[in-house]
Amino acid sequence: MQKHITILAVLHIAYSGLALLGAGIAFIAIVGGGLLSGDAEAIGITAGIGTLITAILLVLAAPGLIGGLGLLYKKNWARILVLIIGCLNLLSFPVGTALGVYTIWVVVQPETKMLLTSSY
Repeated sequence: MQKHITILAVLHIAYSGLALLGAGIAFIAIVGGGLLSGDAEAIGITAGIGTLITAILLVLAAPGLIGGLGLLYKKNWARILVLIIGCLNLLSFPVGTALGVYTIWVVVQPETKMLLTSSY
């Protein structure tokens, strides 16, 4: 089960990393589009919208990154956090659903609970 915990941690970090990459691309595309227009009003609007979308994506990606790192360091709180994130990922078909099912399967195993509880 130790191997599954490590794999799950890496998957959550990678999935959150993709969201962070998407945040960066969205910011560059939206704000860059406004800058390319040369219109002061468009620059202001796209800068605000680009910043807002990027902030939302960062807030959504942060728990997965934190939970994945917590699993790598064998923290008990990470099991609960990743379980919640896994349940929410079930709604994101198809990759999030697969990650959510795998997450739930790994974290509800008694051996996982024992492995993460024994470390401080």
